[in-house]
Amino acid sequence: MKAMVLDLEVIEEIEQSDRSTTFRTLFYRAIRDWKLGLYSRLYGDGKLTLAQAARQAGVSLSEMIDYVRTKRITAQYDLEDFARDLRMATAKR
Repeated sequence: MKAMVLDLEVIEEIEQSDRSTTFRTLFYRAIRDWKLGLYSRLYGDGKLTLAQAARQAGVSLSEMIDYVRTKRITAQYDLEDFARDLRMATAKR
C-alpha cells in the first residue's frame, strides 16, 4: 500500500495534478482496460459480434479491431456477422 501511495505521488508530480485528478484518471483507465479485456474475450468466445463488443466496451469499432488484433483474439466470424457489423457501424454516422 505504501508503494502505491509513493507511485501516486510520483505520478502527481510528473502530471502536475492533485490526488483526486490522478486517482480518477487511473481509475478511468483501469475500468476501460477491464472492459476491453472482458468484451474482447466475449467476442473471442463468439458470444458477441465485434460491433457489440466495441459498443459494450465504450470504444469505437476501429479501436476494438486494433485491440483484438494486438491480443491475437480470433472468433468465428462469417459474412453475416460482417454485414451486421457494417450496418451497425454505418448507422451511427
